Amino acid sequence: MPSTTFIVDALLFDMDGTLVDSTAGVVGAWELFRKTYPTIDVHDILSSAHGVRTVDNLKKYCGIVDPEELEREAERFESAIVSTSKEAGRQGIVLLPGVADALAEIAPARHHPNPAWAICTSATRAYASSALRIAGVPVPDVFVAAEDVKQGKPFPDPYLLGAKQCGVNAEKCVVFEDAPSGIRSGNTAGCKTVGLLTTHTREQLEEAKADFIVKDLSKQVYLFSPVHDLIRRSRVTFKLLKEGVQVTVHED
Repeated sequence: MPSTTFIVDALLFDMDGTLVDSTAGVVGAWELFRKTYPTIDVHDILSSAHGVRTVDNLKKYCGIVDPEELEREAERFESAIVSTSKEAGRQGIVLLPGVADALAEIAPARHHPNPAWAICTSATRAYASSALRIAGVPVPDVFVAAEDVKQGKPFPDPYLLGAKQCGVNAEKCVVFEDAPSGIRSGNTAGCKTVGLLTTHTREQLEEAKADFIVKDLSKQVYLFSPVHDLIRRSRVTFKLLKEGVQVTVHED
């Protein structure tokens, strides 16, 4: 289990699949949209659409091209993520393992004038705000949503804007992502990237060229010799410095 420590000016987090799990609602929303667009293959979409803006997915899979209709349908889709997330026994929108502890370590650095972390999501601001509130994630002052950029992930725009709004260069940031499209976005922006194995396989994250890969942000259990004690250690730890953040990654 190799460990790597480095210092960055800012941490840039994806939302869905990185901080929160909204899979239940996404499945419900696509099943609802299949009633309007009966030719869509929900299984195929779920295997490839994660991490991409809703408007881009609706263009690709539902064939919607009119800008006003796209906006209306994107709003309807993301509202359905919330409304269907607890239907039919689904778990709802929940916090992913280790996120609460990780964000507690960097809580003082989420505000201006010198924010050291941000959320850069492919979701709209309305949906992302709802999802974060439901899951109990504190919203940082730098919060980049789908409508803030002309091109979403895998283009670098979301992470370039996140770094800019933090007042730092993207090359001095690290991105936390679960989707190949997001990892490619972070890489293209010039950031270091940490891939989380919450929604995709190790092979997919390796193909996207994540710099580091961990299961998630939770603690891992390992045997400490020579006393043979079981130790719980966070896969990723943060330490706020006078300037920047020290990051230690313990790869699985």
